[in-house]
Amino acid sequence: MATTGSPGAPRQARALALARRPKLWLFPSVLCALVAVVLSLLYMGGIVNPNGNLHRLPIALVNADRGAPPPGRAVNAGTELTRAVVAGTPGETVDWKQTDEAGAHDLISSGKVYAALLVPADFTAAVTGLATGGATARPTLTVLTNPGLGSLGASMASQIAQGAAHQASLATGRQLLAAVPATKSSGPDGGATARLLLADPFAVTTKAGPIGSHSGLGLSAFYYTLLSVLSGFIGGNIIHNGVDGALGYSDSEIGPWHTRRPTVPISRTQTLLLKMVMTAGIMLLTTSLVLLCTVGILGMDAPHMAMLWLFAYCAGLAVGLGVQAINAAFGGIGQLVSMFVFIALALPSSGATVPLQAVPAFYRFLGAFEPMRQLSDGIRAILFFDARSDAGLARGWIMIAVGVVLALAFGFGMTRYYDRKGLHRWTPQPSD
Repeated sequence: MATTGSPGAPRQARALALARRPKLWLFPSVLCALVAVVLSLLYMGGIVNPNGNLHRLPIALVNADRGAPPPGRAVNAGTELTRAVVAGTPGETVDWKQTDEAGAHDLISSGKVYAALLVPADFTAAVTGLATGGATARPTLTVLTNPGLGSLGASMASQIAQGAAHQASLATGRQLLAAVPATKSSGPDGGATARLLLADPFAVTTKAGPIGSHSGLGLSAFYYTLLSVLSGFIGGNIIHNGVDGALGYSDSEIGPWHTRRPTVPISRTQTLLLKMVMTAGIMLLTTSLVLLCTVGILGMDAPHMAMLWLFAYCAGLAVGLGVQAINAAFGGIGQLVSMFVFIALALPSSGATVPLQAVPAFYRFLGAFEPMRQLSDGIRAILFFDARSDAGLARGWIMIAVGVVLALAFGFGMTRYYDRKGLHRWTPQPSD
């Protein structure tokens, strides 16, 4: 093997010679292949077929019709319509929440439904007018969307509500046409226009719920959550590597400069305590900078800035403490493990872009405990739903507290176990 360098220097290996060693390729190849496969299945598996995976998407259904039942009918037209909408929904794709107008607006304001289908108070009178020739315009149903829950979820709910209303309109139209024989139609066109109106008697209009113009069409909550999680995840790993380098437990390499500091004898428990204290301090800075950039510079809508800062700080801190605990327990592969816990499994199960009701059951299971879902619900409540506790904020606070407790218990439990076993990290020093 060729040598390089000054006389007396150790023989240096060559890259091509090392590349011919199969064992050198084995571990990184297997690990990279597994990561590629798992990430592909996780991320794409949650979004490729949202309509096919639809399960109980919550939509409010309001029958405000106050008209008396037409002759020969037991209920009014609004009641018939709502019954037809519910009965015509396939399987358990939609969870129709039948309520009044005030209840529907409360469900929207608390982020409990993605849209609402509203039947007006004069619906029966308008339908009767069509049948008797006393009306020339179709009665209008209203679909009110909830963009605060995300543009995709609101769009899906709107399409479902509009489709259900259209199918009910066609069914009612067949009944009206059967009750009005063509021979009795009148008008310059022989009643063709009236019969065309009767064939599809309901009009549907869509209105978007209230949301600010600087809210990313409802996606600002997701991206702010992502910033908070990444601040905790990346910040935790930076602190972990920085402390290990400063204490002499890992090499520090920046460009061509390679150094290793003298090893500081310190237990694993004390090292973890130091990293967690630094995480809590540095997260104050990063959380403030995220708020300054997004709200102060970019102008993101944030009606409760103090609450947003506090929640985002606690959220990032919980993630950062979790990263430190996992790194302390798993060592060199800890960063990969924490990446799966806080990023790879959390993103597709967050429900922040694709509703959890439109992903496979595996992701709905993950969403029950994965941190990003809990944090996005809390930040969404602060940004769009007036910081209401029942809009996901209370659950967010509870899960942050649970996450902090688990991180502390797991991290210090593992480091104390390693310390008691004498599994110290410092380099053994030669005896005198």
